[in-house]
Amino acid sequence: MAARPYWRGQIRLALVSIPVEIYSATKSGAAVAFHQIYEPTGQRIKYEKTVPGIGPVDVEKIIKGFEYEKGEYVLLDEKEIEGVKLESKKTLELTQFVDSHDIDPIYFEKPYYVVPADDLAEEAFVVLREALKRSHKIGLGQLAMRGREYVVSIKGCGRGMIMETLRYADEVHKAASYFRDIGDTKPDEDLLDLAQTLIDKKTGKFDASEFHDRYVDALKDLIERKKKGKTITIEDDKGSDPRGSNVVDLMAALKKSLGTGGGSGAGGGEKAPAKKPAAKKAAPARKEAAKPATKAPARKRA
Repeated sequence: MAARPYWRGQIRLALVSIPVEIYSATKSGAAVAFHQIYEPTGQRIKYEKTVPGIGPVDVEKIIKGFEYEKGEYVLLDEKEIEGVKLESKKTLELTQFVDSHDIDPIYFEKPYYVVPADDLAEEAFVVLREALKRSHKIGLGQLAMRGREYVVSIKGCGRGMIMETLRYADEVHKAASYFRDIGDTKPDEDLLDLAQTLIDKKTGKFDASEFHDRYVDALKDLIERKKKGKTITIEDDKGSDPRGSNVVDLMAALKKSLGTGGGSGAGGGEKAPAKKPAAKKAAPARKEAAKPATKAPARKRA
């Protein structure tokens, strides 16, 4: 495997130890990186590490310090930090198992692929993987990586397993402090049915390849146009309301999204059902207009 392991160690389940390697399951997406430029000369701004009263310093003489009081530091070098003894640096001990749906998604942070370190570890690895799948459980433990200890979860995934780092409880804001001002009134059933129908209409299988970063694409296009010396027109959107307050009638908006309220449906999909009701309404209207056409003006004059 060409990729470099993010962590090497062992998963321990009671008296069973399984040598494993962990690889990052994600990578940084496409991004447009900008530098700070001094506009009058077009030169890039650079930063130097300096000490007040001394000036620029040698990077090799910089160490880490913890500020315990204002301006007072405990100094630590890398060897001292690395010397902190913690079993979870090399061993992920599974201490608890929970149902796969018991963990709120907000706690999940970053995924990693877990593979057996060698052929000898494969048998125990496969047994653990299949046991987790069959029981629909997630294993929990703690693991030290890159300067901190994480709570992690382990679950089966295809031929391998996935480990995900979890946020600690004190790293997650309580939802109640944000949601408490939202009323507890029940939604109108007709509105709820329309919303459910719209969701069902747009339901499909998730395919990550269908999505891409349109903002990055737009920035790249802007850069290319600037390189070619094209004039850039900036559109003023001060008059638009990002909250969408122009949608006053929720019922009409939902019907229009489904293509049942007249006009073009924003929801796409089935157009035929929307056309049939329109045809039925149009026919009686023509009949009424075809009755005594001369009597309508006569009533107005009266």
